[in-house]
Amino acid sequence: MNGRCVITVGDLGEFGVVARIAERLPQGGTVLLGPGDDAAMVKSPDGRVVVTTDLLIEGRHFRRDWSSGYDIGRKAAAQNLSDVVAMGADPTGIVVGLGMPADAATGWLDDLTDGFRDECDLVGASVVGGDITRCDLVVIGVTALGDLGGREPVTRSGARPGDVVAVAGRLGHAAAGLALLAAGESGPVELLDAHRRPAPPYACGPQAALLGATSMLDVSDGLLQDLGHVATASGVGVVLSPEAFEIPAPLREAARLLGADPLEWILSGGEDHALAATFPEDVRLPPPWTVVGRVESGENVQVIGYSITRGGWDHFRE
Repeated sequence: MNGRCVITVGDLGEFGVVARIAERLPQGGTVLLGPGDDAAMVKSPDGRVVVTTDLLIEGRHFRRDWSSGYDIGRKAAAQNLSDVVAMGADPTGIVVGLGMPADAATGWLDDLTDGFRDECDLVGASVVGGDITRCDLVVIGVTALGDLGGREPVTRSGARPGDVVAVAGRLGHAAAGLALLAAGESGPVELLDAHRRPAPPYACGPQAALLGATSMLDVSDGLLQDLGHVATASGVGVVLSPEAFEIPAPLREAARLLGADPLEWILSGGEDHALAATFPEDVRLPPPWTVVGRVESGENVQVIGYSITRGGWDHFRE
């Protein structure tokens, strides 16, 4: 078309793009009405709806020369679905706002759509609708919905002195992967992949709620910074034990290549979307939950015997 071998979204036009996206998105059992109308309908058996939203901007949150369309779709869905499970809820659906250049290839769009779909499949959710527009950069806004199944939400404000602090999921991998990509390194590959596509421990969110978690959140901006939100909301202090954190071989190798401290990635690196929660000290936590500290009277977050230069990510500071 127009002398080009690649069909672009501009060639299809708005309604052609919408139709192309919709035909790749099967709807799950929680969906009463999917794409095609002014709004969708999703079941909410609990009667309460958990809602969260995130915005991703090309060059700020991802680079198309570093990540495929499929990776970007998985990442955009994952960071929102993780927020839902961090409340102890089960994700039911997402809606996607998408801005992209007219010269974006339809193959890239298909990959992006498949990434949204496949990440949602991991938790039984569906892409139920959204909106598209033309934009100079790729901009993605995702809103995720969830159902509590009769449970109370697990917020940031319930931690109590004497609770243990535990984490589930990878920490430091995405930050190390970003540092490696920025340095032009080609490995360790698992860390590069961790930056491109997080792997939240989805099942651990509702599990933590059933185990009696007193507070919980998704680790998106760094463990120290995010636990700081728990400390502030709960009016407590958090003390972490650095020896409790396992440092996997890929992180050690990345630290050797870059002359870095792997523990700093673990404590301050974001975008792995692990879960951090507090539990009464008598709760027996199953794997993959790992106790890494305690809640005490006081304020702020401390790491025993360790001084860190960076607390976490801040969109307006970086």
